Amino acid sequence: MNYKTLKHLLPEIIILGSLVYYWMATSWHNPIAIILLVIIGFQIMKQKIIPGLIISLIFTTLNFYMALALISELSEFESVTSNFKIMLTFGSIYLGLNIITGIAMFIKYLKKANAKQIQQTKIS
Repeated sequence: MNYKTLKHLLPEIIILGSLVYYWMATSWHNPIAIILLVIIGFQIMKQKIIPGLIISLIFTTLNFYMALALISELSEFESVTSNFKIMLTFGSIYLGLNIITGIAMFIKYLKKANAKQIQQTKIS
């Protein structure tokens, strides 16, 4: 695999890494994590447009929801402590990276869909 291929697959690889982290953080017997890993693995191999758009929208939406959960959790602190700073820093970085990744993946598959539509229009 060369650099260009890895760069093209970067959003899916980051999502895969996030899912592996989720799987390890919950339980090795978590069926939801295993199913999600299989789905993103299929997407990495097949690069289908519609599943790519759906996965990116769901992933982005869930991460926006988790950002709200982070804000809610941070609001429970009565003062700024070291735990508050750690949660704010790492939570913001992690969720921000995931949101950017989901948006990048959506744009990637949207461009792919537009290119396919343009190609089909030229052939007709």
